[in-house]
Amino acid sequence: MLDHYRMFADYNRWANRQLYAAASELSDAEYRTDKGAFFGSLHATLNHILAADRIWMRRFCGEGDAPTRLDQILHDDLAGLEVARRIEDERIISYVDGLDEARLGAHFTYTPITMPGEIRQKLGPTLAHFFNHQTHHRGQAHATLTALGRPSLTLDLVFFLRTDGEKWAA
Repeated sequence: MLDHYRMFADYNRWANRQLYAAASELSDAEYRTDKGAFFGSLHATLNHILAADRIWMRRFCGEGDAPTRLDQILHDDLAGLEVARRIEDERIISYVDGLDEARLGAHFTYTPITMPGEIRQKLGPTLAHFFNHQTHHRGQAHATLTALGRPSLTLDLVFFLRTDGEKWAA
Protein backbone atom coordinates (compact mmCIF):
# COMPACT_ATOMS: atom_id res chain seq x y z
CA MET A 1 0.00 0.00 0.00
CA LEU A 2 2.86 2.41 0.60
CA ASP A 3 3.69 2.60 -3.09
CA HIS A 4 0.02 3.30 -3.79
CA TYR A 5 0.07 6.36 -1.52
CA ARG A 6 3.48 7.46 -2.76
CA MET A 7 2.15 7.34 -6.31
CA PHE A 8 -0.83 9.48 -5.26
CA ALA A 9 1.47 12.02 -3.59
CA ASP A 10 3.55 12.25 -6.78
CA TYR A 11 0.40 12.45 -8.93
CA ASN A 12 -1.00 15.18 -6.68
CA ARG A 13 2.08 17.33 -7.28
CA TRP A 14 1.95 16.70 -11.04
CA ALA A 15 -1.78 17.47 -11.32
CA ASN A 16 -1.43 20.63 -9.27
CA ARG A 17 1.34 21.87 -11.54
CA GLN A 18 -0.87 21.29 -14.60
CA LEU A 19 -3.75 23.11 -12.96
CA TYR A 20 -1.68 26.08 -11.79
CA ALA A 21 -0.09 26.42 -15.24
CA ALA A 22 -3.57 26.69 -16.75
CA ALA A 23 -4.69 29.13 -14.06
CA SER A 24 -1.69 31.37 -14.76
CA GLU A 25 -3.05 31.98 -18.28
CA LEU A 26 -6.23 33.60 -16.91
CA SER A 27 -6.76 37.28 -16.32
CA ASP A 28 -7.21 38.23 -12.67
CA ALA A 29 -10.92 38.86 -13.32
CA GLU A 30 -11.37 35.38 -14.85
CA TYR A 31 -9.44 33.80 -11.99
CA ARG A 32 -11.87 35.39 -9.52
CA THR A 33 -15.11 34.86 -11.48
CA ASP A 34 -17.71 32.71 -9.74
CA LYS A 35 -18.54 29.89 -12.14
CA GLY A 36 -20.71 27.91 -9.75
CA ALA A 37 -18.15 25.49 -8.34
CA PHE A 38 -18.65 24.56 -4.70
CA PHE A 39 -16.36 27.39 -3.61
CA GLY A 40 -17.33 29.61 -6.56
CA SER A 41 -14.21 30.84 -8.32
CA LEU A 42 -10.98 29.17 -9.26
CA HIS A 43 -9.31 31.47 -6.73
CA ALA A 44 -11.48 30.22 -3.88
CA THR A 45 -11.29 26.57 -5.02
CA LEU A 46 -7.49 26.52 -5.16
CA ASN A 47 -7.34 28.19 -1.75
CA HIS A 48 -9.74 25.56 -0.38
CA ILE A 49 -7.62 22.68 -1.66
CA LEU A 50 -4.55 24.12 0.04
CA ALA A 51 -6.47 24.91 3.23
CA ALA A 52 -7.88 21.38 3.44
CA ASP A 53 -4.45 19.85 2.75
CA ARG A 54 -2.94 21.88 5.56
CA ILE A 55 -5.75 20.89 7.92
CA TRP A 56 -5.24 17.19 7.15
CA MET A 57 -1.45 17.42 7.31
CA ARG A 58 -1.72 19.04 10.73
CA ARG A 59 -3.95 16.14 11.80
CA PHE A 60 -1.62 13.54 10.31
CA CYS A 61 1.70 14.81 11.64
CA GLY A 62 0.78 17.27 14.38
CA GLU A 63 2.63 20.24 12.94
CA GLY A 64 2.22 23.07 10.47
CA ASP A 65 -0.33 25.80 9.98
CA ALA A 66 -3.95 24.69 9.90
CA PRO A 67 -6.69 27.09 8.86
CA THR A 68 -9.81 27.24 10.99
CA ARG A 69 -12.22 27.55 8.05
CA LEU A 70 -12.60 25.48 4.90
CA ASP A 71 -13.22 28.61 2.82
CA GLN A 72 -10.25 30.51 4.19
CA ILE A 73 -8.34 32.55 1.61
CA LEU A 74 -4.72 31.78 2.40
CA HIS A 75 -3.24 33.82 -0.44
CA ASP A 76 -5.03 36.56 -2.31
CA ASP A 77 -2.76 36.30 -5.34
CA LEU A 78 -2.17 33.30 -7.60
CA ALA A 79 1.63 33.65 -7.47
CA GLY A 80 1.74 33.44 -3.67
CA LEU A 81 -0.76 30.59 -3.67
CA GLU A 82 1.31 28.65 -6.20
CA VAL A 83 4.47 28.98 -4.11
CA ALA A 84 2.58 27.74 -1.04
CA ARG A 85 1.06 24.89 -3.09
CA ARG A 86 4.47 23.70 -4.26
CA ILE A 87 5.82 23.76 -0.71
CA GLU A 88 2.78 21.82 0.55
CA ASP A 89 3.07 19.25 -2.23
CA GLU A 90 6.69 18.58 -1.27
CA ARG A 91 5.64 18.34 2.37
CA ILE A 92 3.00 15.75 1.45
CA ILE A 93 5.51 13.71 -0.53
CA SER A 94 7.98 13.81 2.35
CA TYR A 95 5.33 12.79 4.86
CA VAL A 96 4.12 9.85 2.78
CA ASP A 97 7.71 8.75 2.09
CA GLY A 98 8.24 8.55 5.86
CA LEU A 99 5.30 6.22 6.48
CA ASP A 100 5.44 2.46 6.95
CA GLU A 101 2.76 -0.23 6.79
CA ALA A 102 2.34 -0.30 10.56
CA ARG A 103 1.60 3.43 10.60
CA LEU A 104 -0.92 3.07 7.76
CA GLY A 105 -2.79 0.48 9.82
CA ALA A 106 -2.65 2.47 13.04
CA HIS A 107 -5.44 4.66 14.35
CA PHE A 108 -5.24 8.39 14.93
CA THR A 109 -7.70 10.90 16.31
CA TYR A 110 -8.77 14.35 15.19
CA THR A 111 -11.58 16.84 15.62
CA PRO A 112 -13.35 17.97 12.44
CA ILE A 113 -13.87 21.66 11.76
CA THR A 114 -17.46 21.04 10.69
CA MET A 115 -18.64 19.22 13.80
CA PRO A 116 -17.54 18.90 17.42
CA GLY A 117 -16.25 15.64 18.79
CA GLU A 118 -13.21 13.50 18.36
CA ILE A 119 -12.98 11.03 15.47
CA ARG A 120 -10.79 7.91 15.61
CA GLN A 121 -9.86 6.31 12.30
CA LYS A 122 -7.12 4.27 10.66
CA LEU A 123 -4.59 6.38 8.83
CA GLY A 124 -4.62 4.40 5.56
CA PRO A 125 -8.28 4.91 4.61
CA THR A 126 -8.15 8.51 5.80
CA LEU A 127 -5.10 9.13 3.62
CA ALA A 128 -7.13 7.72 0.70
CA HIS A 129 -9.80 10.33 1.50
CA PHE A 130 -7.12 13.04 1.59
CA PHE A 131 -6.00 12.27 -1.96
CA ASN A 132 -9.55 11.72 -3.21
CA HIS A 133 -10.58 15.12 -1.81
CA GLN A 134 -7.83 16.82 -3.79
CA THR A 135 -8.95 15.08 -6.99
CA HIS A 136 -12.58 16.02 -6.34
CA HIS A 137 -11.82 19.72 -6.06
CA ARG A 138 -9.30 19.70 -8.91
CA GLY A 139 -12.20 18.42 -11.00
CA GLN A 140 -14.21 21.46 -9.95
CA ALA A 141 -11.25 23.69 -10.81
CA HIS A 142 -11.04 22.00 -14.20
CA ALA A 143 -14.76 22.60 -14.78
CA THR A 144 -14.25 26.25 -13.87
CA LEU A 145 -11.46 26.57 -16.42
CA THR A 146 -13.57 25.05 -19.17
CA ALA A 147 -16.54 27.27 -18.18
CA LEU A 148 -14.17 30.19 -18.74
CA GLY A 149 -13.56 28.91 -22.28
CA ARG A 150 -10.15 27.41 -21.62
CA PRO A 151 -9.02 24.12 -23.17
CA SER A 152 -9.73 20.96 -21.24
CA LEU A 153 -6.86 19.63 -19.13
CA THR A 154 -5.82 16.01 -19.06
CA LEU A 155 -5.50 15.27 -15.35
CA ASP A 156 -6.30 11.56 -15.41
CA LEU A 157 -4.11 9.37 -13.26
CA VAL A 158 -3.55 7.03 -16.21
CA PHE A 159 -2.17 9.95 -18.27
CA PHE A 160 0.21 10.75 -15.43
CA LEU A 161 1.31 7.10 -15.40
CA ARG A 162 1.97 7.23 -19.14
CA THR A 163 4.06 10.39 -18.90
CA ASP A 164 5.74 11.81 -15.79
CA GLY A 165 4.66 8.91 -13.56
CA GLU A 166 6.17 6.08 -15.60
CA LYS A 167 8.10 4.77 -12.58
CA TRP A 168 4.76 3.89 -10.93
CA ALA A 169 3.44 2.04 -13.99
CA ALA A 170 6.52 -0.11 -14.60
